[in-house]
Amino acid sequence: MKNSINMYSRPNPRIITDNNLVTIKKNAIHINLYILPDINILTIVHKEIPDEVTLAINLSNCPNHCKGCHSAYLMEDVGEPLTEESLSTLLGKYGKAITCVCFMGGDASPAEVEQLAAFLHKQTITPVKVGWYSGKSKLPEHFDVSHFQYIKLGPYIESLGGLKSETTNQRLYHIENGIMEDITYRFLPHHSKKIS
Repeated sequence: MKNSINMYSRPNPRIITDNNLVTIKKNAIHINLYILPDINILTIVHKEIPDEVTLAINLSNCPNHCKGCHSAYLMEDVGEPLTEESLSTLLGKYGKAITCVCFMGGDASPAEVEQLAAFLHKQTITPVKVGWYSGKSKLPEHFDVSHFQYIKLGPYIESLGGLKSETTNQRLYHIENGIMEDITYRFLPHHSKKIS
């Protein structure tokens, strides 16, 4: 296993259409253009971070091996290294179309995810919020959340379902002033009440 974070890339771009959106996928970059900002009609990429247009970067070398994982190919050591330079290139190319960058995975190297988040906060190409989807139940010891606005915690447990399930063990947190507020309820079809 490499000692760095790899972003997964596919050789050919794919375009997926729906009545209300167009999703362009190229080199692990998911750019979504949508008409209605309603979480219930958006693709999985828009459901990752509510109210944000998200550049989701899939990170390989996942150590979690969750049963039923929808991205099992990310358990392998595939892709190219994700660096500050490659992030700068992505921001230069897609920055005007996005409001958030979300690292999908990276549990093998959480310190590197933290460093890349810090870079995103200090870069001047385009202002973006930062998210991280971790498959761990809790943050690593001494992990600094100050560079993140969103963090998802929890492994995928098939019998409990993902974030859209009322029985999920996973939680998405919005972070402001170092305080993590659980906003998982936003993924439910009728999210006027928080789940306990």
